[in-house]
Amino acid sequence: MRSGAKTAVIGGVFLVVAGGVGYGAYATYGDLTGGSGSVSAKHEVKTGPLSAEEIDQAAKDFLAGWAKGDDGATLAQLTNDAAAAASVIDGYRDQAHVTDAVITPGVAVGTKVPFEVKATVEFGGKSAPWSYSSELTVVRGQSTGRPLVAWAPSVIHPKLTKTNQLVTGEASAPQIEAVDRNGVELTKEKYPSLGPILNELRERYGEKAGGSSGIELALRGDGEGASNPAAETLLTLSKGTPGKLKTTLDANVQAAAERSVKQFSEASVAAVKPSTGEILAIANNRADGFNAAMLGKQAPGSTMKIVTAAMLMEKGLAAADKPTECPPDAMYRGRTFQNLDRFSLDNRPFSESFARSCNTAFIKLIDDVGDDSALKKETEDVFGIGLDNWKTGVPTFDGSVPAAEGGEAAAQYIGQGTVQMNVLNMASITATAKNGGFKQPVIVPASLDDREIATAARPLSPGVAQQLRRMMAITATSGTGAKAMSGLGGDKGAKTGSAEVDGQETSNSWFAGYRDDLAAAAVVQAGGHGGDAAGPVVAAVLGAG
Repeated sequence: MRSGAKTAVIGGVFLVVAGGVGYGAYATYGDLTGGSGSVSAKHEVKTGPLSAEEIDQAAKDFLAGWAKGDDGATLAQLTNDAAAAASVIDGYRDQAHVTDAVITPGVAVGTKVPFEVKATVEFGGKSAPWSYSSELTVVRGQSTGRPLVAWAPSVIHPKLTKTNQLVTGEASAPQIEAVDRNGVELTKEKYPSLGPILNELRERYGEKAGGSSGIELALRGDGEGASNPAAETLLTLSKGTPGKLKTTLDANVQAAAERSVKQFSEASVAAVKPSTGEILAIANNRADGFNAAMLGKQAPGSTMKIVTAAMLMEKGLAAADKPTECPPDAMYRGRTFQNLDRFSLDNRPFSESFARSCNTAFIKLIDDVGDDSALKKETEDVFGIGLDNWKTGVPTFDGSVPAAEGGEAAAQYIGQGTVQMNVLNMASITATAKNGGFKQPVIVPASLDDREIATAARPLSPGVAQQLRRMMAITATSGTGAKAMSGLGGDKGAKTGSAEVDGQETSNSWFAGYRDDLAAAAVVQAGGHGGDAAGPVVAAVLGAG
C-alpha cells in the first residue's frame, strides 16, 4: 500500500502524497527519544528559541512520516511524549481505518504549523473521503535539544482528546431523525446547541426509534473522565436507516434560543413548559462546546430568591404586603452582606424588596427561621431540586443546595456560596413558581422507555404560590426585570440575579422569567447585572413562545 509514496516541496509548501497509511518504518535520524532520553556525547544539546528552519524541518518530518504510514512507535519519537503518542497514531490506522492521506502544511506562525488532511476511510467494503484541518506546535526537547512536535491528541484531529478515540465501524446506535413537538426536523446543523443532546438521544433511543445502524467514523468516549461519552459522528460511510424520534422541543423556541445566546459569549439558556415540565429549548454559546445549560454547576445569584422567598412566606416570616427591613448592609454570624451600591428601603413591603433584589431583607430574617437546613428542605421538597433523580432523557445536573451553617447558609439565601445550579434548574424553579407545583423537566416522553419521572414531596402552598407570582410580576413590570421584559405581554414574571465569582472582576448575569405557559432562565458569564445580559436572552425566548 506504500508503493508510489512520494513527497515534494511545491512553492514553499510541503505536500505529502501517500498511497497508504500504516505500513513500513520511517528511517529516524540520530538519537530521538521524544525528549526523555539522552543524546550522544558527540552532539551538543542545543538550547534557546527554535529557528524557522528547525520548525519547518520538524513539522515536515512528522507529517511526512504520518502520511507515509510510519508505525506509532517510530513516528512518536518525533514528539516530546513518545509513550502517549504511539497508541494514538496507531489508532488512526487500526481503529479509524484511514487508508490514504494527503497532508498539506501551511505557513508556520511562530512555532505553530497548520495543516490540511485529505484522506480516505475504508471499512467493511465501504469507503468515503475525509478532510479536516489541524495544527501542531514545535518545541525544543528538554534533554535532546532537538526540535520536536509538542504532543497532544488534537494534532491528529482537533476534536481528539485524552478521553476519546477515533473509531470506524458499525455505529454503536442507529441514526435518528429527531423532530420537535410539531414534527419539525431538528438537526445540529440548523440548531448547533442540540449537537451533544442529539448524540445522547441517539445513543439512548436509536434502537427504540426503529432505526438500523450504518458504518461511520466517530469520536467515542474512552472511559472514566470522558466529558461526552456519547459518540459524535465525524464521517458516514453507510447511513443505515434512521429512526424517527419525537422530542418535546419546539423548533421556534429553539431557534430563538440559538439566536439569543449568540448575542453574548459564554451564554446558556433553557426553556420549559410549566404545566407539563416539557423542555422546549436548550441553547449554549460557549467556546468549549460544553452543554452548560443542562450540566453546568454555578451559583445562580439572586434568582435563588424565588426559592428563599417561598420558604420565608411558607414559614410565615414574610408576606408580599408585609413591611420588611432592607438596610444597606446586614451581618450574620460574622459575615457581612450588602445591597448593590448599598441601597436601602425604608419599611417597604417584602414584594418591593424582592423586586429590587434587596439582599439584606433576606439575610435579616435568617435568625427567625432558626434552621440552617430550611432552604435545602424547601429546594428539595417543593422545587424538586438537589435530589439527583431527574430522568429527562439525557444526562443532567439536577442542582444542589448542600448542608451549610452560619455565614455559608446565609450566602445560600441569596444564591451565593455553595449553591450550584444551571439554567435548566432555574427554568424549572421558575416553572414551579408559575405552576404552583414541580413538574420534572423532560426532553422525550417518559412513555418512550417507561422511566420513572421525579416528583416533589409537596406543592407550594396555594396562598404562597399566588404571592410569589405577584412578586415576580412586580419584578417584571417595575422592578429589576422591567427593562428586559418590557416588550412582552401576557401573564409574566421575573427575577434577576448577579453571581460574584472569585477571581472574576465582573459578576455572572442571571435572569429567570415566565410568560403564560413558558418559563426560561439564562446565564451570561461575566455579563454583569441580571437584567443587562441574561435578561434580553430570556425575553427573546419567551417572546418566541
